[in-house]
Amino acid sequence: MKIIVPMAGRGSRLRPHTLTVPKPLIPIAGKPIVQRLVEDIAKVAGEKIDEIAFIIGDFGAEVEESLVQIAESLGAKGSIYTQDEPLGTAHAIKCAEASMQGNVVVAFADTLFKADFVLDTNSDGVIWVKKVEDPSAFGVVKLDEYGFITDFVEKPETFVSDLAIIGIYYFNSAEKLMSEINYIMDHDIRQGGEYQLTTALENLRQKGAKFSLGKVDDWMDCGNKNATVETNGKVLGYEQENLAQPPASATIENCMIIPPCFIGENVQIYNSKIGPYVSVGNNTKIINSNIDNSLIQENTVIDHGNLSNSMIGNSAQYYGVAREISLGDFSVLDFLSQREVH
Repeated sequence: MKIIVPMAGRGSRLRPHTLTVPKPLIPIAGKPIVQRLVEDIAKVAGEKIDEIAFIIGDFGAEVEESLVQIAESLGAKGSIYTQDEPLGTAHAIKCAEASMQGNVVVAFADTLFKADFVLDTNSDGVIWVKKVEDPSAFGVVKLDEYGFITDFVEKPETFVSDLAIIGIYYFNSAEKLMSEINYIMDHDIRQGGEYQLTTALENLRQKGAKFSLGKVDDWMDCGNKNATVETNGKVLGYEQENLAQPPASATIENCMIIPPCFIGENVQIYNSKIGPYVSVGNNTKIINSNIDNSLIQENTVIDHGNLSNSMIGNSAQYYGVAREISLGDFSVLDFLSQREVH
């Protein structure tokens, strides 16, 4: 089995954090989003993963190397493809056509999920879905009385279903999917100006393909700051029993650490209360602070922080008393001297 991971999006809703780091590489509870995604898929796949193909933008050689290492950590070959233009979900998959062979899972790298099942690889395809309150912002599916999908509808303006497609799909024949994607692109069939995967899925269904549902227990979005902080907290909660104690390289003095928390290597924390639901990246220093429900990345300094529902990037410096912030990489925010520097 192969996993195809389109991840070329700019992540504009998560700025400023995605100005320097692609969104799928932002860490959640100590691991990049995309790494958690492919690990979770491998758990439910029920068979060996031979290759993981990543479809990226112009992210640079260092990112490409990191992605290949993620694939190799699962015993798979890592392949890199580039999507030069944002022409839709079907176009993204087209970019990895050379790897579209046999049975595949296609997983868009802006979401995480929690599920307890083994993938049924006997069906033509499986579409992961989750009930949502407002389906108008999603692609949704309609079902027949036997639980098979009868329609794929992209962002319905009127209610047709509350089963939203979360962006993870299984296909027992990548070749058949590619045939439909090539058809809609050759004939310039677009929705909203883009080539949509749901169009190819509907064509397959009309030709007799049977798609069943893969239901998830939780669908965790990483689209913006609030959603990413919430997802970090959920993952910490799910993994609470498996979270390691602070590493030996960490220095923690006169502190209260309230689980669940993730604390990285060489972290220094003094005279502070940390947690619950806080991730602290490697080489970060926290002094005289009270922090809960927040995501703090690597090589950062926080002094006199009183933070909740906050996200702070890499190599940032924060001095002050604001309650909720979103501070990007390499930024300095100093409330103590009433100045801000970028």
